[in-house]
Amino acid sequence: MTISYNWLSEYLPISEVGMAEILAPEKLAKILTSIGLEVESMERHERVKGGLQGLVIGEVLTCEPHPNADKLKITTVNTGEPAPLQIVCGAANVAAGQKVVVATVGTTIYPATGEPLAMRVAKIRGVESYGMICAEDEIGLGTSHDGILVLPENLVPGTPAADYFKPYNDWVYEIGLTPNRMDAMSHFGVAKDVCAYLSHHHREVRPVSPFTDTWKTDNQSLPIKVEIENTESCRRYAGVSITGVTVKESPQWLKDKLVSIGQRPINNIVDITNFILHETGQPLHAFDAAAITGNTVIVKNLPEGTAFTTLDEKERKLGADDLMICNAREGMCIAGVFGGLKSGVKENTQAIFLESAWFNPVSIRKTSVRHGLRTDAATRFEKGVDISNTVNVLKRAALMIKEIAGGQISSDIVDVYPQPLPKTEVALKNHYLKKLSGKNYHPDKVKRILTALGFEIVKEGLDELLVAVPYSKPDISIPADIVEEIVRIDGLDNIAIPSSITISPAVDALGAKEAWKDKMANYLVGQGFAEILTNSITSSKYFDEATLATTVKMINNLSAELDVLRPSMLETGLETIAYNINRKNNHLRLFEFGKTYAVDAAGVYQEPEHLCLYLTGKQGEDGWRARASQLDLYAAKGMVSALTSLCGLTDLRFTRPNEGTLLLEFYHGKQLLGTLEEVSRKKLQAFDLRQDVYFIDIQLTALLKAAGKQKIVYKEVNKFPAMHRDLAMVVDSVTSYEAMEAVVHKLKLPRLKNMQLFDVFESDKLGAGKKSVAISFTFMDDEKTLTDKEVDAMVAKLVQGLEKELGAEIRK
Repeated sequence: MTISYNWLSEYLPISEVGMAEILAPEKLAKILTSIGLEVESMERHERVKGGLQGLVIGEVLTCEPHPNADKLKITTVNTGEPAPLQIVCGAANVAAGQKVVVATVGTTIYPATGEPLAMRVAKIRGVESYGMICAEDEIGLGTSHDGILVLPENLVPGTPAADYFKPYNDWVYEIGLTPNRMDAMSHFGVAKDVCAYLSHHHREVRPVSPFTDTWKTDNQSLPIKVEIENTESCRRYAGVSITGVTVKESPQWLKDKLVSIGQRPINNIVDITNFILHETGQPLHAFDAAAITGNTVIVKNLPEGTAFTTLDEKERKLGADDLMICNAREGMCIAGVFGGLKSGVKENTQAIFLESAWFNPVSIRKTSVRHGLRTDAATRFEKGVDISNTVNVLKRAALMIKEIAGGQISSDIVDVYPQPLPKTEVALKNHYLKKLSGKNYHPDKVKRILTALGFEIVKEGLDELLVAVPYSKPDISIPADIVEEIVRIDGLDNIAIPSSITISPAVDALGAKEAWKDKMANYLVGQGFAEILTNSITSSKYFDEATLATTVKMINNLSAELDVLRPSMLETGLETIAYNINRKNNHLRLFEFGKTYAVDAAGVYQEPEHLCLYLTGKQGEDGWRARASQLDLYAAKGMVSALTSLCGLTDLRFTRPNEGTLLLEFYHGKQLLGTLEEVSRKKLQAFDLRQDVYFIDIQLTALLKAAGKQKIVYKEVNKFPAMHRDLAMVVDSVTSYEAMEAVVHKLKLPRLKNMQLFDVFESDKLGAGKKSVAISFTFMDDEKTLTDKEVDAMVAKLVQGLEKELGAEIRK
């Protein structure tokens, strides 16, 4: 939330003795952070960039033609210094006797368009110039470049231009407001918190209230009746009529305030409602009274599918739960969310009906999300507004409209409040306060803090305090909330830190799991992978209907694009890959721990954990000795083997569930551990990717369960040498290396330690449908050095098995 220092200061007792220093911008930022309104940034705001610093009022003493240029003049200008300045000026309207704005040497000016310009001594067509006489666009005061600014004759040369123009300057805070703090979603709300802090730490002060008791009705020429049909969604609705208004541009002070917090001024009526919203936190809406047929406002729901055109000229289909503000014939406004095109204030509007209401937060939230309308009003209503302040705010706004837009208040205030809401009462025990806060507060300090925040003391006992919660704090309902308020105003920095902390040892059920994840993550980082964390909420457009049938859909999604919980981690990973490749980071190795989500036909939700790897581009960097190799399916398969080996699983088995697909499944025994796939062209095109991507999806729970069953066995390093034999054989071209491995494992040769494919050769000379495969075998005995005779016997068994099972022909 954005807060203006100047605006906030209007409600703070800065004029009181000593308060100006305490509430200086930097110190106020510390106070706000201390009371839980964390200041995330504090920036200077200037309506005129540079604040006209260094510019002075000057008087043109002489003005003569330039000897070397027809359109230039040589002037002498009195800037309040002992000697006048010689300035070459190209403006057609410059003349002796004028009071002008002068940028002297060393001053930096900030034009309305373009880069800042520092003044220095310049020689123009052979004549030296010691500054510049400025036009309004050259110093950011406007866009006109018709000539230099000519000022009133009574100004004194040497006066700083900032003292005359008084450009609006401010400090703007960006506050990281937590969702429960609706009471601080306004300048006056923040001021009440600051004053409570000052009352506790310095002396008792009260915020300067914007509300006055000068209310008076001018006439009864435009009475408008209000009816509430849905009293659950609208518990209070107030309104008043104002006639004879003139819709025009807002005064500069009002525009300055709105612009400082990032609001765009529109016209005086709309700007006043926006001003009141950010001043008090209460949203208002102004209707063109001419659009209220039957002079009746009805708060109700319209039938499902009713068409309604909003202020942005878009036609929307209403839901049956959407609360509407209607006239006698049709809807005028989506209550608390967005106005309608027909009933909005226009340039020719002469009478308005001003609304101030309380709408149910749940109803507003649902409507706002359904239509994708995240307006300032909706964000206030969905967190809850102060129902007791409805009429006070309405009076404040009506008086401002009368003052700024003219007109007369032409009806009594209509206030429909069928069932007044009682205040919430909460009991706080002293020992509970001490237990939660870690601090022993004196009862008088507790009462002073709570009273300053607007709480009422209902009953006071020896060890208990019963308080009534102000309507402006609808989130407070339990004693812990009261403790939070006390600790907050006392200052979060003042929470006592105990000298010793006592803890009870506990068994961490997730310790082993986290240790395995940490081990795998460290290994992957060592292999050049980077860990990513993607959003578990994604878009349904990535998935087909069959997948969406078991996908968990968001009921209250924040946007139309984020509407389902991901059924697969591939799509969110591809978003990250596309983002990087679009920024020329083409060679990626990424991994992510995360969950996917699904719901079965019985309505049971599932959220299995995964470890996913994404590979694309090259492996390593090109060097002067060798080119980097392209990441491919074999590199991905090797990474799977390495990871499972890290977990003690060495007997991994790969299968292709369907011939012709790009998908491999890998098993430990009969347990499926995950899948490896080359991402399809269709899927890559959906993310505008033009390079191959390999995706490894490991079922983390299954992997860790299998790893947990492995026994750690120490084995002495073999001190006997290994023996190597190479076999080259001709087999059918469709024979896979996996089939060869299966034959070798079936022979159960205990002294065969490893087999490694090192060559594949295909040629017509071998015969049609044939290929040559060369495999290296490693033999080793744990107790002795193997002899050639023993190794040859094992090789003979290998040859026999391969010939019998695969029809292999051993090449000599």
